[in-house]
Amino acid sequence: MELVISLAIGIVFGSGIWLILRPRSFQVLSGLMLMSYAVNLFIFIMGRLWVDAPPLTPAGTTPNPAALADPLPQALVLTAIVIGFATTALYLVVMIGSRGLTG
Repeated sequence: MELVISLAIGIVFGSGIWLILRPRSFQVLSGLMLMSYAVNLFIFIMGRLWVDAPPLTPAGTTPNPAALADPLPQALVLTAIVIGFATTALYLVVMIGSRGLTG
């Protein structure tokens, strides 16, 4: 399974690099988004997926720390998604404005 996920991340990131090297601005924007998705997936996968494991210690108990899910990668990916959405919106506004100014 790790091989499939690492290949998928590599293909998505490689596609993003290829799109960034294209001369059109929409393709550059799409490439940046693809690279962002690949990095988010990489961070999320590095945090491992825990099924039925609490992210935080329940009150009044002291479970084994290895049995708890790590909430940090999830928080990092959520923050990166919000920032990526904001920068994508900014890029689109700048592209539309520059097209309106230059014709």
